[in-house]
Amino acid sequence: MAAKLSAIQADISSLALEAIVNAANEPLIMGGGVDGAIRRKAGPQMETEIRRIGRCPTGEAVITRGHALPAKYVIHTVAPTWSGNETRRGHNLQLLASCYRNSLALAREHQLSEIAFPCLGTGVYGWPGDLAASTAFGTVPDFVRAHGGISHVIFCCFNPTDLDRFNALITQGQRENRVD
Repeated sequence: MAAKLSAIQADISSLALEAIVNAANEPLIMGGGVDGAIRRKAGPQMETEIRRIGRCPTGEAVITRGHALPAKYVIHTVAPTWSGNETRRGHNLQLLASCYRNSLALAREHQLSEIAFPCLGTGVYGWPGDLAASTAFGTVPDFVRAHGGISHVIFCCFNPTDLDRFNALITQGQRENRVD
């Protein structure tokens, strides 16, 4: 695989990359956590741009400029709310995987080769960390291998537990020759 995968512990809104991903909500109203941090730092121009977009369905993604952020672009995606209900589990896993695929597709469409993801779904949407990480890691390398154009994907973790989780997945993938 041509893309490099890495995990870091950092505030995603401080990363000077081509694109960062925001954990948004469907009506694209400013929330807390990652969304609030990104949007506060981006400034009012982002709010104006987001108002023009209007909505983002769960599993989909939209893109804005980074405005006052060090990142050039922000890709906003909406994770599904976790439910332990077995009948919804498969559908929710597909939607979470779609968040990653659709974000990567937007990055490719805009010729952005580096992108950082937060741990989508693990905040207010309540996803178990292990399941969310394995979904991310099961989706991202497959997309990059199939489509190319992305040279570096960063899993930006807020806490050391998530960082350890992603580093373990990356190490395991290297051993299995899944990632570089």
